[in-house]
Amino acid sequence: MALVDSYGRKINYLRLSVTDRCNFRCLYCMPEDGVSKVCHQEILSYEELLLLARTVVPLGIEKIRVTGGEPLVRSGIVSFLKDLSEIPELRQLVLTTNASLLEGMALPLKESGVQRLNISLDSLCPENFSRITRGADLSKVLAGIRRAEEVGFPVKINVVAMRGVNDHEFLDFAALTINKPYAIRFIEYMPTQQDSTWESRVISGEDILTRIADKYTLQPVVRGEMAGPSRDYKIPGALGTVGVITPVSGHFCQDCNRIRVTSQGMVKNCLFADAEVDLKPYLRAGNIPALEEILRKIVTEKPGKYLIANKEQSHQPFSMSKVGG
Repeated sequence: MALVDSYGRKINYLRLSVTDRCNFRCLYCMPEDGVSKVCHQEILSYEELLLLARTVVPLGIEKIRVTGGEPLVRSGIVSFLKDLSEIPELRQLVLTTNASLLEGMALPLKESGVQRLNISLDSLCPENFSRITRGADLSKVLAGIRRAEEVGFPVKINVVAMRGVNDHEFLDFAALTINKPYAIRFIEYMPTQQDSTWESRVISGEDILTRIADKYTLQPVVRGEMAGPSRDYKIPGALGTVGVITPVSGHFCQDCNRIRVTSQGMVKNCLFADAEVDLKPYLRAGNIPALEEILRKIVTEKPGKYLIANKEQSHQPFSMSKVGG
């Protein structure tokens, strides 16, 4: 029986974090000094992650996105991804990365069975990129993207749109799609850490599109069967696409098809829901029936919607690296 929540939404997508560690310190993702260290026993082993994946796919999960932190910093990640790719009935295996380690890992990732990459890239200017990431090297990321293209990966680039930080680069990102088959997606800034000034950084998806449309004609693109929440457009004659993801100005909860599991084994049915369930006891006991029951229950209890901009709704602050993006 497929995983269907109480609102009739088919849940077929799992975001699976393999680590909360990252070699970047992005402004919106984690504190400057990083996240507090977690003892090794609290992180799911690859065997436990595989057991989880092999349990959820027969329940109806068709797509798994491996996230972090930065998943490529975890030792043994390529072998793990190969094991994931061999799960029968798993239709899509994708990976989110900051691409800093991708130049040397793109080919092994392709050979492991990863089908697509989502690359987080918030600036094309070396100085601005270093400021946003608190010291990372843009040249390594760009080299990783080039190598990913060379080995045959379709490339999606996610840009967290921040007023006063990178909004002057929107047209530069859009221009990339003219000669490159990139899918560039601008994501509205979200208050995950609940900083008091978060609203001043938000630029709505409509505002982003308006800025781009001042220079380029934008034609709507039909969404694919398992497309995410992005509204996508194409500049006439361009090889790639431009899209916006609007969790703040226009929630897309009615189409949400995902659950997520953190690297510590906590399953969440909504990014902004405080409720979560620890799967470690069931995974470590090998108790598959109980694991299946918990997963079905967490899907059934998935909220209908979460209005981030609603002052009456609040959540505990968290670092995106700990939840899996």
